[in-house]
Amino acid sequence: MTQPPSRHQNTRRAALALTVALATVFATSACTSSAGDTKLDTKADVTVTWWTGQADEAEKILVGLAADYHKLHPNVTIDVSSGASTTDELLQKLSAGFASGKYPDISYAFGSWASELESSGKMQDITAKVAAPSVKWSEFTSAARGTAQPTGKATIGFPAVVDNLSLIYNKTVFDKAGVAYPTDAWTWDDFRAAAKKLTDPSTETYGYGYSVSGSEETTWQFWPHLWQNGGSILNKDATKATFDSAAGVKALDFLRGMAVDDKSVYLDQTDDKFAQLFAADRIGMITSGPWQLSPLKTAKTQYGVVQLPSTDGSHQTVSGPDIWALTDSGKANENYWSYQFLEWLTSADQDLKWNVAYGNLPLRSSEVSSPEFAAQVKEYPGLDVMAANGSNATTPRPTVAGYNGLSVAIGKAISNVLQGQGTAADALKEAQTKADQALTSSK
Repeated sequence: MTQPPSRHQNTRRAALALTVALATVFATSACTSSAGDTKLDTKADVTVTWWTGQADEAEKILVGLAADYHKLHPNVTIDVSSGASTTDELLQKLSAGFASGKYPDISYAFGSWASELESSGKMQDITAKVAAPSVKWSEFTSAARGTAQPTGKATIGFPAVVDNLSLIYNKTVFDKAGVAYPTDAWTWDDFRAAAKKLTDPSTETYGYGYSVSGSEETTWQFWPHLWQNGGSILNKDATKATFDSAAGVKALDFLRGMAVDDKSVYLDQTDDKFAQLFAADRIGMITSGPWQLSPLKTAKTQYGVVQLPSTDGSHQTVSGPDIWALTDSGKANENYWSYQFLEWLTSADQDLKWNVAYGNLPLRSSEVSSPEFAAQVKEYPGLDVMAANGSNATTPRPTVAGYNGLSVAIGKAISNVLQGQGTAADALKEAQTKADQALTSSK
């Protein structure tokens, strides 16, 4: 099995910064229209352009699938390319293409771009099509469906890659401390108590690792705590931040108690070192995703995986799904076949050859019982737990343009509080003011 694409996790943070910068470009390009054939002829020869955003082995898999589709439909040629030298660059290339009228029929897109893509006026709305029973839209997680439907008004594509945060624990650290392994029945109080027992200053061993870089890594690790306590990130029309609430203060106070009072948290300034220390048996628990399992196998780390601990019975987690965005070419044949291709590509049979074969989580719940996924679970224990944990990813992260500024504001607040600077209440109040400014300025 090829190593899972951990770059998705890292580049997603950088991608958020592009969203605000290109909002104006999308707004101006939205008035550009594509002229083309409007009469559908499903037997006519057609070329569908596909920017995969992938490289190396992942790209080879997708090229092979495009060739398989051409064999099934000889009149349809899929013109496959990565689209850009890095996935991050796709958004800028798309915005330039929208302005010039030359853009692909299908493009890989980070979930954080979804609202901006919808506002471009260049997307197909496939809401009615995916409602067909044969599509089995409900097999995708709630977070994945929500990301493909960024404002709830239009469905602009299909889920492409899904993930979520689960609790990964280091068996060596637990065994050395004589602490029982986590279970699905754990609450966050159980988690905190274990982290305290696992911490040993004499060996510089910590119970938990958390990023305090202030990046999106800092922020998205906080969202499950907020949601499980009944809080929300934004109001219903996504115009105001709402994390400065009793739920938000309770969530941040909990983490502060572990970091400042218990001193059981390794506070990572880099986003990456906490995972390295976990692999080296210096941290007992991290909350992370499927991209972490291949490095752990390479390091020969003895680990286990369970869903996140709960608050009042809720094990809600966070997910960062990416999508295959379907553009509107203005040509009936291209629009028809680009949709048909994606419906085929994201079916269970084909996804087993793509996401499952590559080491990502399966897109659909029906794939979890497949022999192909069972083989991957044997290779990388815990993938099955992470796949099942997708049902706890019930709320998509916001994709509004102002989310980047919001994330920076609360990320800094979390980092300061966990390092003993200020109170949760004061920090969240200040962060929400800055977040609201970012949401307003992004319009």
